[in-house]
Amino acid sequence: MRIDRVTLREIRMPLVHFFETSFGRTTERNIVLVEIDAEGTHAWGECVAGEHPFYSEESYETAWYALKEYLAPALLGKQFDSARVVPALLQRVRGHRMAKASLENAVWEAEALQKKVPMWKLIGGTRTEIDCGVSIGIQDTVDQLLGKIETELSAGYQRIKVKCKPGWDVDVFRRIREHWPKILLSCDANSAYTLADIDHLKRFDEFNLLMIEQPLWNDDFYFHARLQRELKTRICLDEAIRSARDAEAAIELKACGIINIKVGRVGGMSEAIAVHDVAKESGIPVWCGGMLETGIGRAHNIALSTLPNFSLPGDVSASKRYWKEDIIEPDVTVSPRGTITVPQSAGRGYEVKRDLIERLTVRKEEIKAKSVSA
Repeated sequence: MRIDRVTLREIRMPLVHFFETSFGRTTERNIVLVEIDAEGTHAWGECVAGEHPFYSEESYETAWYALKEYLAPALLGKQFDSARVVPALLQRVRGHRMAKASLENAVWEAEALQKKVPMWKLIGGTRTEIDCGVSIGIQDTVDQLLGKIETELSAGYQRIKVKCKPGWDVDVFRRIREHWPKILLSCDANSAYTLADIDHLKRFDEFNLLMIEQPLWNDDFYFHARLQRELKTRICLDEAIRSARDAEAAIELKACGIINIKVGRVGGMSEAIAVHDVAKESGIPVWCGGMLETGIGRAHNIALSTLPNFSLPGDVSASKRYWKEDIIEPDVTVSPRGTITVPQSAGRGYEVKRDLIERLTVRKEEIKAKSVSA
């Protein structure tokens, strides 16, 4: 495989409904898409970096810079047999994992298209159906939140995850449990607490939560391990797990009982598979987190979720929860049982709506290998 051209696009898409976490409220997404031309095979990747460097150090602007100046040039004109070599070709650049993932995942997709197999089979997936949960952001009122939970449960979703922060936690959980004592419920703090809140966090044990996701610092294992010893509820690590090495360290320290794998956060499909394998070997279940992706990133999350240790419902939900019109067809849909059927066609399994992408594009740049004429 030879990468002849990389096209970067920035698109802007308004969300159907705002999404609020402890970082703030998002109403519109600026998204960098990567299209590669590999000897006539066109494949896509999506950068999940946000508008601001709050979830991680990256933003869509830093991703554009890294892709244009360093990452795309590192691949252009290179000849290689497998997407698995891409991380080594990009390793000179430190960090910029979300930017790297967008490029590497496009190469995985291209390889799957060239080999005429679904991407999920190429990466070693085994599931033909994945279980789905939803992530619900902080709302203006608890009643508004309860209404959203009712809607998602009626749609069949198997697990409800609610964002939380100081002042929006215990009383909210209590209201939820009063309505639904037995649903699979979890919370996500996005590092909104410190160890000084330990007595308050112990109160979370009252609500029979599946997990508490990333309650403490985004780069921490040690204090999460101390907190986990004080809690009955399992801690799930998200932001802190950036590599298989991180996963191994966190598991050894007993800092968590569950790991959320986001392919962008760890730098691409190869590292996501490695994190999965480390967790599987240690008996730690994993699930696939979401980053408000379009259908391109969502399709790649579906592929990742077919690996055997993705035993908990993930955040890979239906397109219509986020977008009035997604950039793929058909839309990602969820069955009344809260499942997504894994596509069987080659590559990502969904067609890209190129015309819609062009209409949504606000910035575009082509980067070509030197031997490719204009």
